[in-house]
Amino acid sequence: MPVLRHPRPTAVVVALPLVALLAACSSGTSSGTEQPPQASEAAVSATFTPLTVDNCGTTVTVDAPPQHVLTIKSTTTEMLLALGLQDRLVGTAFADGPVPAEYRTAYEAVPVVSNKVPGQEAVLALAPDLVYGGWESNFSADGAGDRATLADRGITTYVSPAACKEKGYMPDPLTFEGVFDEIREAGAIFGVPDRADALVKQQTEALAGVTKPAQETTALWYSSGGDQPYVGAGIGAPQMIMDAAGLTNVFADVHDTWTSTGWEQVVAADPDVIVLVDASWNTAESKIGLLESNPATSQLTAVREHRYLTVPFPASEAGVRNAAAVVSLDEQLAALDK
Repeated sequence: MPVLRHPRPTAVVVALPLVALLAACSSGTSSGTEQPPQASEAAVSATFTPLTVDNCGTTVTVDAPPQHVLTIKSTTTEMLLALGLQDRLVGTAFADGPVPAEYRTAYEAVPVVSNKVPGQEAVLALAPDLVYGGWESNFSADGAGDRATLADRGITTYVSPAACKEKGYMPDPLTFEGVFDEIREAGAIFGVPDRADALVKQQTEALAGVTKPAQETTALWYSSGGDQPYVGAGIGAPQMIMDAAGLTNVFADVHDTWTSTGWEQVVAADPDVIVLVDASWNTAESKIGLLESNPATSQLTAVREHRYLTVPFPASEAGVRNAAAVVSLDEQLAALDK
């Protein structure tokens, strides 16, 4: 199966680049930032301890730091880039949008296996020692291969713990401490625990610097959908991000990560601001057009006053960009209130 190369990104990264954010949260640029240094083989050997983890109900044993990694979904690719492990990537797949600017050069040097979930043939052709999936559903007979089959082929699999769906494994609710646990666990798996600890420290400090609204500010997290909006509910990444930014989710009482609802419920809630998820297949601008052309939603306070906030799709799922999304929402809200 042919290996694709990256098309040139055309979308604009809305959230602040991770390194720039952590260095100076007042700026939306990445000027003067540097890539994390790559860990030497000797350093990795000195910091790695074999480990076994219960990953979404699958026992994963890692006896040595993986050296040939395939990532599926932006969240997993960006985890390795944030840890300075781009040299371990033999391929990426299923990107949800462009990476932050400071990672672009490293990212474009890695082959794209597929724009969606790669098939098992493509996975095996890369001979990875670990496949890191953003969703459990990435591992299926119709996808990259089920986890047991890949294990029989000597390929370790690991799923972002925030994406676990089974009872007892699904975060309820997702918290930043849970996101940080994944960063630390990834650091342990790849033999760079110090780097993971430093990243957690930086993100913790960035979150501590957020200035929340002085008064209650209600918000709708609008992910997608036209006739029926798909919105952020009460226990997933949207709720975690909004809560950290001091926004009150109008659908916080729905016990789910995301949910479908009706425009009647949105109109009844009449949020103060609307958080728009900006995706290449469903842009923030297209959502604004829909909201402003619909007779019912055009009368929403947030629509009449153009009180829109944006989050890029890759930052809307649990991962290393969530803290950047919080800081970005804080800055966007402050700009609206000037």
